[in-house]
Amino acid sequence: MPVFVKVDEYDDVLNLIKLIRKKIDESKETLMKINELKNEEDHQLEMWQNNLAEVEKKIDFVEHSLNEPEHF
Repeated sequence: MPVFVKVDEYDDVLNLIKLIRKKIDESKETLMKINELKNEEDHQLEMWQNNLAEVEKKIDFVEHSLNEPEHF
């Protein structure tokens, strides 16, 4: 069963499809950028956690050293 549409409506539909494809591509790029930022953020948080753990170890060592009696 053939469907008949006016040529100008057909062109409108084609233009709308092009616009939708463009928006999809832009959305993909945006999601990719967000994912890259999230990965960088995760990396930074991991570094901060490691630095904090290092500082905590050093403080524990100093505290332990100060609380131990001296051996002569």
